[in-house]
Amino acid sequence: MEVILRQLRGLKKLLRRRGATPEQAEDLVQEAVLRLHAYTRQGGQVQNQEAFLTRTAINLSVDQHRHARQDSYETDPIETLELPDLDPTPDEVFAAEQRLMRMREALDRANPRTREVFFMHRLYGFSHAEIARRLQISVSAVEKHVASAVTILAIERQRE
Repeated sequence: MEVILRQLRGLKKLLRRRGATPEQAEDLVQEAVLRLHAYTRQGGQVQNQEAFLTRTAINLSVDQHRHARQDSYETDPIETLELPDLDPTPDEVFAAEQRLMRMREALDRANPRTREVFFMHRLYGFSHAEIARRLQISVSAVEKHVASAVTILAIERQRE
């Protein structure tokens, strides 16, 4: 009897490592034992009870997991679902366009070289070293131009 209890405890630990809660592990082991009992009562021969219980409990766990996942999917066709409109409202689009125009105007007032360096870095993704090489200026100068543009934009943003 002690051997069987130790096997059942080991089976519960196995199920817990596979993601079952303590209660689920207990239920799965109980169900596996009941299935073993029913199988042998119907005349079935089991050569290795521990293997039978383990495979049965794991199969039951997989079935339980599949059933739980099945409930998380919507069965209705997508055409019939009422989905929220995630597009910005016209007011939000207008406000964003206005902000963008103000930022553009602020950068237009900046030194043309500062604007060019900033756009190369932020819009086109060039590194500071690439910009310095292309414009034949130092990396330090590139950093200063970018910092100047960011400062101009930050000041404009604070005015809002």
